[in-house]
Amino acid sequence: MAELSFCNLTKRFDGAVALDAISAEIEAGEFVALLGPSGCGKTTLLRLTAGFDQPSAGEVRIGGDLVAGPGRFVPPEAREVGIVFQSYALWPHKSVAGNVSYPLEVRRVPRAEREARVAEALALTGLTDFAARMPAQLSGGQRQRVALARCLVFEPRAVLLDEPLANLDLALRASMQEVFSMFHRRTSATMLYVTHDQGEALALADRVAVMEAGRIRQFAAPEVLYREPADSFVAGFVGDGAVVSARLTGRAERDGLWLDVLGQEVLSRSATKAPTHVSIRPEAITLRDEAPLRARVSSCTYLGGRYRLALDAAGESLVAFSAQRAAPGETLGIELRDLWAFRDAGAQPVQAPALTDA
Repeated sequence: MAELSFCNLTKRFDGAVALDAISAEIEAGEFVALLGPSGCGKTTLLRLTAGFDQPSAGEVRIGGDLVAGPGRFVPPEAREVGIVFQSYALWPHKSVAGNVSYPLEVRRVPRAEREARVAEALALTGLTDFAARMPAQLSGGQRQRVALARCLVFEPRAVLLDEPLANLDLALRASMQEVFSMFHRRTSATMLYVTHDQGEALALADRVAVMEAGRIRQFAAPEVLYREPADSFVAGFVGDGAVVSARLTGRAERDGLWLDVLGQEVLSRSATKAPTHVSIRPEAITLRDEAPLRARVSSCTYLGGRYRLALDAAGESLVAFSAQRAAPGETLGIELRDLWAFRDAGAQPVQAPALTDA
């Protein structure tokens, strides 16, 4: 049975729809990221799961138990979910051990058991040597670990994380990503992680729900989102690259469809027989002097070990990687391969003119 389940979940604020009939299931022990731009509804979904808001319609279930729905609303303190906020929300007058111990004190856990569980949580998050310190004596990353240990200590049914790394610098963010991954591996906790940073989502989650305008546009493993986006929004929001229109040439093979892309016939992978667009990732572009498709270099950025090239090809902006620097204004030959084709809602597939030998 799914640990977290949403059925037609809807939330309106003063008539404005923040969540629009969301239905999804998160399995026990799964790490799921909610990814999307500001205002897409991801934090609203988290708050409805925690019980901070009541849904306008639909249901929320935790471990099969209905916690929000018609005629039923379980308050946050009775849902047994742990929450890690962006702001840490630590008690400034309590030590690290005191902050971690607090959820157990509220639940009147006996002292001996409480001390043992606090020690275990501190060890798991690498905070044993900091038990007596006050929050003001800690770095941002250490305070975030305290918030995670406090969440872990009472063994929640699920862990909700609301942009927990947003206040940390780049180095600390990378370090804390390792902490969250380790935490998930060791505890097998069900985790729902809100972020607008695609790098975090793709690096951490088993599956990612890409949200836009209160709806889930695609819910899949990170590699599927990257290689097989469902539509132009997902293709443009997740990963680097470009989305361009494509036309069927009328030929199909077992490995895919032949499409006219930027004036070139390209064999493309697809889940539909009537695609309208293709996703062109940097890895799908090979730089080759003799390639017939020409592209002008708009910019060249060094990424450490390789260069990121912004290209203008047939009026479209593409991205490619190169082992060598290229000068802006330089013209290069590019070859397209292994594209993913999809059909955008509302777009009509176009049949390309039949190719001839003339």
